[in-house]
Amino acid sequence: MAENKAGSSRLRASYITSIISITLVLFMLGLLGLIILHGKKLSDYVRENISISLMLKENIPDDQVLNYMNRLKRTSYVKQAVFVSREQAAKELSNDLGEDFVQFLGYNPLPASIDLQLRAEYANTDSISRIEKQLLTSNLVKEVVYQKSLIDQVNANISKISLVILSFSLILLVISIILINNTIKLSIYSKRFLIRSMQLVGATELFIRLPFIKKSIIHGVIASVIAILLLIGSLYIARQRIPEIAALQDSKQFAVFFVGVLLLGVILSALSTWFSVNKFLRMKIDNLYSN
Repeated sequence: MAENKAGSSRLRASYITSIISITLVLFMLGLLGLIILHGKKLSDYVRENISISLMLKENIPDDQVLNYMNRLKRTSYVKQAVFVSREQAAKELSNDLGEDFVQFLGYNPLPASIDLQLRAEYANTDSISRIEKQLLTSNLVKEVVYQKSLIDQVNANISKISLVILSFSLILLVISIILINNTIKLSIYSKRFLIRSMQLVGATELFIRLPFIKKSIIHGVIASVIAILLLIGSLYIARQRIPEIAALQDSKQFAVFFVGVLLLGVILSALSTWFSVNKFLRMKIDNLYSN
């Protein structure tokens, strides 16, 4: 009786250890995934705030400018278009300079313009060069002005950061798979003699595997749910500390992400269990005592 209780306690401890280990691994992977999601949103936000100014020719009627702006807004590459009148441009420049240059010169030399913000996927020098050529074909546009060096620098920095995060993600994923596999292998190790006994009485490999896989799926679901709750708590704390982060968050994207965490926990647990059981199914009887 005491031996049964001790065995039952060891089994529960093994299950709890397995769930905790899987939870911690999924939580770390989830945190990295959230960093990648927010990093993608942040990089898109930075790209989409790079401004391109279309300097307009003089004496263009307002209705033509308005029609042209509406056509620009319907294009695939424009996220936002804002008309800046000559007076508004002069006022903004005067505020930057700290003095009224119009009064000093006696006239306003600044042309009216349209400030464009491109969609993130078009905010690179190759795409902007093609867009610039297209914009200059309009008889309303005198010049297209943008900071090429700034765009190159932004994209280069984003590429470097993305490469570092991707490399770290792959390393962490490999380590996570190894940790989950070893944890589940240890939990099945205590049942290696039961597996051999079932083989000896004629049980098929599938019949032996199924109970272990079902149990591992349950453990994967439990670990995933706990990891998701921890991730939601981390997001809540992050929003309390950095309110601006809310602008980068998408509830639908997070829903898909959390479903992915759940599936990852189930798949990793089931696959690790499958391979671990296979190891003991094919193990020679002498090795059962040494492994």
